[in-house]
Amino acid sequence: MSKQVTSAYIHIPFCKSICFYCDFCKMYYDASLVDEYLDALEREIQGTYRGEKLKTIYIGGGTPSLLSYDQLSRLLRILSCLRQDEKVEYTIECNVESVTKEKLALLSQYGVNRLSFGIESTNPKLLQRIGRTHTMQQVLQVLQMAQELGFKNINVDLMYALPFETMEEVQQDLEELVKLPITHISTYGLILEEHTKFFIDQVPTIDSDLESSMYSLICAYLKDHGFEHYEISNFAKKGYPSRHNCNYWNNGEYYGFGLGAAGYLDHVRYSNTRSIHSYLLGKVRLEEEQLTKEDEMSYELLLGLRKIEGVSKEQFFNKYQKKMEEVFDYQHHLNDQTLIDEGGFVRIPEDQLYVSNEILLTFVGGSKDE
Repeated sequence: MSKQVTSAYIHIPFCKSICFYCDFCKMYYDASLVDEYLDALEREIQGTYRGEKLKTIYIGGGTPSLLSYDQLSRLLRILSCLRQDEKVEYTIECNVESVTKEKLALLSQYGVNRLSFGIESTNPKLLQRIGRTHTMQQVLQVLQMAQELGFKNINVDLMYALPFETMEEVQQDLEELVKLPITHISTYGLILEEHTKFFIDQVPTIDSDLESSMYSLICAYLKDHGFEHYEISNFAKKGYPSRHNCNYWNNGEYYGFGLGAAGYLDHVRYSNTRSIHSYLLGKVRLEEEQLTKEDEMSYELLLGLRKIEGVSKEQFFNKYQKKMEEVFDYQHHLNDQTLIDEGGFVRIPEDQLYVSNEILLTFVGGSKDE
């Protein structure tokens, strides 16, 4: 029996420039190619979407806000076939350089109510170092425009552990960000991904102890300034966690539309092609993984332990009719306190969050029964 699908992700791969660290599915903006892409996206949605009422819709990229006003209008018209829950969280990723008041008004008209800005840093030297071109003056202007148009739910991205970055520079970024009229901060430690400029140039990474100290500083500073740490890398003011991302971490099913998008439907995890030529020809799906019950229980744990509250043992049992401790052998983690079992939840303690991947890797490969 299928679960209720409540979320959809839509990928817009076009960028004006390619950031030195970015390994997302992206390409340079070309107006005629965008028009062809929107045609193909519309066909994919019409052939896949089954009419569910969605609680979250997320347009990511790339740089969706880079589309011209007419192209953005067409995208939103295409997506208007997605039925929206009365309290839908409808997000679009933006770069401040490509946002105008007219585009923001258009987004609001179609029900978009959450904006996510890739600010990454408030430091001009660091921005230049990672291939970003905006200024903090532009950030302030765009946030003011968004406020004037009634946008209340705004995320900004913060990168840290950048080449040659210092603790003082992270502190300065945090001091500037908490002054902004925002409700959410997503943080990302730099990872050198293959095929990125940083990887090709063999840019030196900072010391892991220093990166750990930066992470600890971020967690403590944002907590002291009204942001709840609710997932390993995410912080929100009260009432403003990303409901879309929470659906991922709760192992909920979702649509993934567009080039390189991933989805999870009817117990199948799938990814779309990253080839624009294949996508335009309608050869959309690249690979599919049919999940067993054991696979789904593993995902439930791996994704759920990213949340600060951890995994609810009661919800796990209600979903799978099995107790979590019967499926997974995690007693040794409880013994060495890399996991805590209390209040009906199993979670990673805060002082272990920085090494959470090492803890989660011990669960890859499945359950006791395998």
